[in-house]
Amino acid sequence: MTDTIFGKIINGEIPAERLYEDEHCIAINDINPQAPVHALVIPKTCIARLVDAQPDDQALLGHLLLAAGKVADKLGVADAFRLIINNGAGAGQTVFHLHLHIMAGKPLAEGDMAD
Repeated sequence: MTDTIFGKIINGEIPAERLYEDEHCIAINDINPQAPVHALVIPKTCIARLVDAQPDDQALLGHLLLAAGKVADKLGVADAFRLIINNGAGAGQTVFHLHLHIMAGKPLAEGDMAD
């Protein structure tokens, strides 16, 4: 886990303000925010990409979604936020340690995915 910046943050080798932490994950602010609110939820267990997750990771993946909701609530954006997982370099993933982006604070741009 220590070979990525997230592993080093989790291990305390690189300082970061922890917005949230429990036994399975941490949440920090993104150092290059793409929205007024942009936080990351990072599992303490390193899974490189979402597609690399195994059936044994199911509980952890669900836990990350619940943690993201708690972080969004703590940040005051629980009523309107995006949750994004980039999978692979072609999708914009730059750190190969699975993480969830919580983004909020600006309206969806025209052409963005909406339901």
